[in-house]
Amino acid sequence: MPRVAFLGLGAIGAPMARHLARPEFDLAVWNRTAAKAEVMASELGVRHALTLADAARECDVVITCLPVSRNVEALLDGPDGLLSTMRSGAVLVDCTSGDAATSRRMATRLAERGIGFLDAPVSGGVSGAEQGALTVMVGGDAATLERVQPVLACFGKRIVHCGAVGAGDALKAVNNALLAMHIWGTAEGLVALEKAGVKAEIALDVINTSSGRSNSSMNLFPERVLTRAFPRTFRLALLDKDVGIAADLAREHQVPSPLLQLTAELFRMAHNELGEEADHVEAAKVVERLGGAQIGGRQS
Repeated sequence: MPRVAFLGLGAIGAPMARHLARPEFDLAVWNRTAAKAEVMASELGVRHALTLADAARECDVVITCLPVSRNVEALLDGPDGLLSTMRSGAVLVDCTSGDAATSRRMATRLAERGIGFLDAPVSGGVSGAEQGALTVMVGGDAATLERVQPVLACFGKRIVHCGAVGAGDALKAVNNALLAMHIWGTAEGLVALEKAGVKAEIALDVINTSSGRSNSSMNLFPERVLTRAFPRTFRLALLDKDVGIAADLAREHQVPSPLLQLTAELFRMAHNELGEEADHVEAAKVVERLGGAQIGGRQS
């Protein structure tokens, strides 16, 4: 029975871990806030790892899902860290939406101990995690991916080998940068149309059957902005981080990227204005403030 440890039970990590509570796996869960792991372990009948070392020791696969790469890298060191406690031949799968440089650095250090590494950020949001229907973007050795494929398939509907270590991180960052562009651009267009006398509801009805449509216009704006619901499913702070990674990637490879760089600046501004807990779609509120008009949400 493969021994699996899942580290990081946040909004995405917790439902991912739930899909691994299967008879074919010996699952341990660990979280920086221990009470969350204790509750999940009791509910699912899996092992609550009291310490990082307890989680990783003798495991075949250790999965991390934390806010940023530096959080994962911080788990490597010390007498109870992953470098000291993971056995040779095990694999660390990092599902954090991280940065490629840190992933490559971690992979090198782990390889010195005979431990495999894959960067494997996911896309699909909380609903995708709950349904076990995430897209998993994997960077690293193809043979290592093949070994852990049955584990990833528990929460991933699509598992895509993107290239060498760091490739998954790079693709996830660019994907999320495009999401940010779509949110900001859609908000700007709808604010301008509102001021020109075109209601956002009418505008979206046309846009969503025309060439300007996107996931943002088809789903996020009708469900969250027009209704003024703004559910908090993915923090703006994390999208700001992801767009910054994409902008850094373009600069690293000397790709002219004025739109990426501007998007990074705009989302940094929105993050600073709206705070740490705001949802990513709430960036539209900044566009509304700057433009002096609200997108939908009025009584007819």
